[in-house]
Amino acid sequence: MTDRVYPSAKPTAKGGGPAPAVNGGSNPNKAQLYNATRPMYRPQPPRRRHRRSCCRSICLCTTLIILFLLLLAAIAGTLFWVFYHPHRPSFSVSTLHLSKFKLTDTAITSTFDLTLTARNTNKKIVFLYDPIAVKIFSGDITVGDGSLPGFTQATKNFTTLRAVISNSSPFSDGTDTSPLKSSLKNKNLQLKITLETKVKVKMGKLKTKKLKIRVNCDGIKISVPTGKSPTTAMPVDVKCKVDPTFKIIKWSV
Repeated sequence: MTDRVYPSAKPTAKGGGPAPAVNGGSNPNKAQLYNATRPMYRPQPPRRRHRRSCCRSICLCTTLIILFLLLLAAIAGTLFWVFYHPHRPSFSVSTLHLSKFKLTDTAITSTFDLTLTARNTNKKIVFLYDPIAVKIFSGDITVGDGSLPGFTQATKNFTTLRAVISNSSPFSDGTDTSPLKSSLKNKNLQLKITLETKVKVKMGKLKTKKLKIRVNCDGIKISVPTGKSPTTAMPVDVKCKVDPTFKIIKWSV
C-alpha cells in the first residue's frame, strides 16, 4: 500500500510561515476595534430655528389679537355713533352786567351778574353736572370768582344758569396790573370767562364716571360803570368753547 499525504489543517502564509489567526490569538477583539474607530462625542448646540419659529408664532398671534380687538372697538364705536349720535354740551353767555368795579394798588373789588345758557341737543343722552367753578379774567388777572350749582340736564333741553360773580381778594405778590390800568383808561375791559366742572353722561342704564370739562367764553367787552347803573357786556349771547378733551370712555351700569 502506498502512503497518502494529507494537507495540513492550518493554511500556511506566503514564505512558509503559518497564516495569521482569524479568531483568538493576539488579534484585537471587536470591542477594541469599535472603540478605536468611534468619534469623540461633542455636544450639539441648541437649535435656534425652533426658538425663532416660536417667537414668530407668538408675535403673529399677538398682532392678530390686537387687530381683532381694534376691529371690535371700531365696530362698537360705529354702532354707538349710529345709535346715539352724541354731541358735546354747549354753553353761551346770555348776559353779563357789571355793577361795581374798583381797582387799587393792592386789590380789585367787582360785582358781575352772569347769565349762562347750557344746551343739550342729544336725543338719548342726559348730562349730570357737579357744581361749576366760574372765573372772569381780564388778561391774566382774575377780576371775578364764583360758582354755579350743579344740575341735571335732560335730553333736547336748554337750562338757564344765573349767578353773582364778585371779587375782593388782594393781588398776589408780583402781579402786573399795568395792562388792566391801561384798559380802564379806555373805559373798556376785555374779559374771558372760564367754567370748570365734572359731568356724568347717562344713556339709558349706562352711566359714565365723572369727566372733567373746561369751558372758555372769550371775546367779551364791557365798559366800567361810572354811576349806580350797571353796564352790559357786548356782544350778546357769546358762544363758548368746550374743551375738546371731553370724551366718553369708561362706563358703569
